[in-house]
Order: sequence, then structure tokens, then C-alpha cells
Amino acid sequence: MSIPINLNRARKERDKIKKRLQADENTVKYGRSKAERILEAAQNEKARRSLDLHRTEDE
Repeated sequence: MSIPINLNRARKERDKIKKRLQADENTVKYGRSKAERILEAAQNEKARRSLDLHRTEDE
């Protein structure tokens, strides 16, 4: 005799696996490494400082 399964639980588990796979795909497609994020933040900070140095007192 087979063991009965809860169809709601099976459906939820299947959906959870699909979402996890989609998240992994999105991470590869759109994600950035920590080094890339740090580099971009440093570049933005340098650009901001450069703009601040070129401001005049009238602004």
C-alpha cells in the first residue's frame, strides 16, 4: 500500500523549488559581485568629491 501525499504540500514545495531556481538565474543574470559593488561605490564617491571641488561660493 502506498503512502498518501498531501497535494497542497507537494504543490507548495514544487512552487518553492521553481522560485529558488528563478532566483538563482536572476542572480547570475543581474547580480554583481561584492568587488564590483565596492568599486562602483568608490567611483561614485570620487565623482561626488570632484564635483564638490568645482563648486563656487555662489551656489
